[in-house]
Amino acid sequence: MSTDNLIELHDVEFGYDARPVLTRIDMTIPRGRVVAIMGLSGSGKTTILRLIGGQLKPSRGNVSVEGRPIHDLRHSELYQLRRRMGMLFQFGALFTGYSVFENVAFPLREHTRLPESLIRDLVLMKLNAVGLRGAAGLMPDALSGGMARRVALARAIALDPMLIMYDEPFTGLDPISTGVIANLIRRLNDALGATSILVTHDVEGAFKIADHIYFVSGGIIVAEGTPESLRGSMEPFVHQFVHGETDGPVPFHYPADAYASDLGLERQP
Repeated sequence: MSTDNLIELHDVEFGYDARPVLTRIDMTIPRGRVVAIMGLSGSGKTTILRLIGGQLKPSRGNVSVEGRPIHDLRHSELYQLRRRMGMLFQFGALFTGYSVFENVAFPLREHTRLPESLIRDLVLMKLNAVGLRGAAGLMPDALSGGMARRVALARAIALDPMLIMYDEPFTGLDPISTGVIANLIRRLNDALGATSILVTHDVEGAFKIADHIYFVSGGIIVAEGTPESLRGSMEPFVHQFVHGETDGPVPFHYPADAYASDLGLERQP
């Protein structure tokens, strides 16, 4: 594995029971970059995140983090490695019974023995980084969708992780909130010297901040490149996805018999 790459997937396959999800996936995530994984729902994007995090094991191939096959690690080794990973779940997944402050403090209390005075300073520092230091005392049900996502981001970076993974961070957000989250992902990645993997359907959000993008369709990587190169891609699926076209490799009509046949209008012999 190259020392420039934090993560490498080589010839990776995975399926649930008899249903294949990923087929011969090759992917490299360089250190310090923001990399997006895009595609339709059910194409295997979140499964890739779970393989990288060690929640799942590939049925074939190798998933390496810092040169170590993550699926071969002992439980204690995997637990230690996960301490260096941050995760922003879809819709934030905040603890509803905890305040904003307590949500961000949770990983610090779980994984460190720092005194409460220092935890307080660190929590306020992370909340300040996402613009929500003044909301420390609020409960999650008092937050807007965009604010909840920012609190979740503050929690994800609480331990200054080397890797931050984002599962659909823009889902359900208005354009202003989407812009705020996108800018925070880019800015915090650079400030922390981290590496970020972004799973999303949002073309504008991803193309604005990503250094490199992988397109997954049918469990395989159909295209990869910079945002600039992919905007002009003529690969049919990528072109349809990027430009939001109604018909293409993903058809408008669900497969059906001939319309005339359904209406009983087929020509009689």
